Amino acid sequence: MTCVRCISGITLDLHNLRKRRRRRQESVSVSSLDRSEPVMRHRVCRILASVSFLALQAGTAEAAQAPSHRKGAISPRHPLAAGKGVSGKGANGAGRAPLRSQAEAATLHSAPRPTMMAARQSSPEEVNVHAALQTATGVTGSTPGGGLMPEQTAAKSRSGLTRDFIARQSPTSNPTTMVASLPGVVTGSGDPLGTSDQQVSLSVRGLTQFELGYTYEGIPAADPLNFFIFTGTTADNENIQSISLSQGSADISAPLYNAVGGQLSETLRDPSQHAGGLINLAYGSYGLNREFGRVDSGEIGHSGVRSFVSFSYEGADNWRGPGRSTRYHVDAKAVKEWGEGSHTAFVLSYNSPTGYYLETPSMAQWKALGTKANYAADFRKGGSSYYRFQENQRNSLILGAPTHFRLTDSLSADVTPYYNYFWGYGDGGTSLPTGTSYVGTQNTGPLQVGSSASSVIAAAIDTFHERHGGLNSALHWKTKHNTLSVGYWYSYYTQQEHSFYAEADGEGRIASMTGDYPIYTQAGIPLSRYNINFVQQTNALYIHDEFRAFDDRLTIEAGFKEAMVSRMSTQLIPGAHYKTTANYAEPLPQFAASYRITPHDQIYINGTTAFRAPSSILTMADYFSTTTGAIAHSRATNLAPEYSIGEEIGYRHYGLVNISAALFNYNLTNRQLSSTVYLNGVPTTASINAGGQTSRGATLELGLRPWHHFSPYLSGQYLHATIDNNLASGGDLLPTRGKTAVNTPEFSGAIGLSYDDGGMFGSFNLNYVGSQYATFMNDQKIPSYMTANVTLGYRFPSYHFVKHPQIQLNLINLGNSGYLSGASSLVGNAKATKGIYGSTIAAQTPLYYVGGGFAGVVSVTAGF
Repeated sequence: MTCVRCISGITLDLHNLRKRRRRRQESVSVSSLDRSEPVMRHRVCRILASVSFLALQAGTAEAAQAPSHRKGAISPRHPLAAGKGVSGKGANGAGRAPLRSQAEAATLHSAPRPTMMAARQSSPEEVNVHAALQTATGVTGSTPGGGLMPEQTAAKSRSGLTRDFIARQSPTSNPTTMVASLPGVVTGSGDPLGTSDQQVSLSVRGLTQFELGYTYEGIPAADPLNFFIFTGTTADNENIQSISLSQGSADISAPLYNAVGGQLSETLRDPSQHAGGLINLAYGSYGLNREFGRVDSGEIGHSGVRSFVSFSYEGADNWRGPGRSTRYHVDAKAVKEWGEGSHTAFVLSYNSPTGYYLETPSMAQWKALGTKANYAADFRKGGSSYYRFQENQRNSLILGAPTHFRLTDSLSADVTPYYNYFWGYGDGGTSLPTGTSYVGTQNTGPLQVGSSASSVIAAAIDTFHERHGGLNSALHWKTKHNTLSVGYWYSYYTQQEHSFYAEADGEGRIASMTGDYPIYTQAGIPLSRYNINFVQQTNALYIHDEFRAFDDRLTIEAGFKEAMVSRMSTQLIPGAHYKTTANYAEPLPQFAASYRITPHDQIYINGTTAFRAPSSILTMADYFSTTTGAIAHSRATNLAPEYSIGEEIGYRHYGLVNISAALFNYNLTNRQLSSTVYLNGVPTTASINAGGQTSRGATLELGLRPWHHFSPYLSGQYLHATIDNNLASGGDLLPTRGKTAVNTPEFSGAIGLSYDDGGMFGSFNLNYVGSQYATFMNDQKIPSYMTANVTLGYRFPSYHFVKHPQIQLNLINLGNSGYLSGASSLVGNAKATKGIYGSTIAAQTPLYYVGGGFAGVVSVTAGF
């Protein structure tokens, strides 16, 4: 709440100053203080007024001595020049800005520094007192659109989320579901709580999550080979500072080789300047219980090192069908700043979730059973469809140390070493004949099992270990008008994936879901379909130049990147090709330009390229039937990488009303689509070459700065995407040329409204997704659907050491008890079709993800 008495004091000081120094202008912003301490607030505000007065005197004296042609004036887009209030984090946020990624660091390094003269030239003679909210969750109440539309300046389409939006979501949610309201995004979550992200569909401008790059603190965080974005493996909701989505193209410095659909970036909060912490307790539908705790060290001694560590536990029943999921998670970060602008950080995220796959029904099953199309709760009734056979676990450890060095006034460097380790298993149920068996092409005789029956029920077990280490580096040279950057990225990745089978006892129990006690054959070797070792090395070099002119109103960027990927896979099963190799080298030029028409208006244009190597470890391996020894899949030896060429033109306006609009065009060759296939009941990823594709469309985003505590938001996309080729099917071709591309709704959009007066807060978000095809022949599709979420909450005054306690209610998927949200298994045709060469191509059956039902979550949060 603004202090009128303090404003009067500041105004008087300014009045006296104006008498002595005519035609001198300055703007000062101060944050409001805690309303719970009015007397102390007046005293502190008067002190701030005196300090402001002295600073103004010093500034005017400096201006009087400065020549009129003084350079280095701040850009009018800077918050100080635009007369905006400077707001910090909440009670438990860091006092300084978060450490930046390489691209952001280069931008900051090249930006002109503000001067008192610049502020005076662009600001009226008035005092702007902005009341930044004081919260435990980091909400400031300053971002347009309720946290959905932070200001962007890049010469390409980019949207984002800040704590103003993130903190109002359910504490169980993950970034995949959070970005659902951004323009061009279509998210189909299989879990309303966000506990599991194993079965989630995500697309941006019609390109799937397998074509979307994902970085976490500048570290590549998606699966390095199948490219699935497991956003639940990174930070807890309470620790996410911001999320950024570049629709259509990734940063040239990003350590990615699959980002034809854009880049999703997540930033972890910085440790607080002072010791403290945060506690969040959440309970809700489906037996949800979640506990989160975080401790900030503050500055440790006088070392300049700050750190935090957090831990959370979450458990919830599956929203449909039997089973319960659990998740243990740890985040930690330490930062150190030294010199003038150098800083380093150490980041750690550990995740250990255990859950059960939900059944993905066909259209016929969905129409007959709806949300009751599930795995069996009882082994005696379900047999191999017993839900316990669907257990899966994907553990992860992410380590990184992003570091920025300010070497001289014009030279800086960024270095990010990282190491990721993913390990776990994904299982399914199957029935095995006991009389004979094959491992590869080798007849290994009867199975050694404890039953004399002709077949046994078993768990089909898939275990994996993935290790990914690398170093991303860049050197930046800043001159008067140019910033030249050169960079190099190297990564080394290995994966071991092995299949086993384990016999179930009479109750459906499995001795080890990780294959420690496998079924052996008469030949004395474990029954297995594949035993694959995979090695990949990536080298990428880039050069990028940014030119600025006309007082930084014009920006022209050009860059070139050469990405080289080398792969080798070995399959140790008898009869399979032992070794398969593949090498890719792709040139990736980029160009972009922007012009700031006014301090609040910008236009931009760009042309970009990107590529994506084929996904899935099974793509490069042979595997065989364990019953007949016949080959079930032949290795791919000539899969070409996906390549895209894109163009954009866009416009932005920032003020009370904020507008962002863009037109885009993309041409893709060798479109690589990832689809789920089931091997002995285990869901695995396969890569499909869908030929060429052309995508054209428009996006729009509108957001209002908080006005009388309200902040509305609107986004939408029109997309026209067509297949450019007839696709191969057996010895014939499906007549798909000119058909609408799969997973590309023509219209999608969102509306939102948020309210926050510092005490009471709430939000409403409604998302619409148009119908989308699941087959390349366009003969089966998902109906359009809408989802709606509501948040209500209240903040209480601080009490002793308890800071800004609050209670929050999240209502998820209001009025929607289940819907088809995305295609799990893509197929060519759902109906028998006559091919180009006259043969009849048999029908196939696509499978679908089921969107989550209604859920409610109540959470209590407090800082200390």
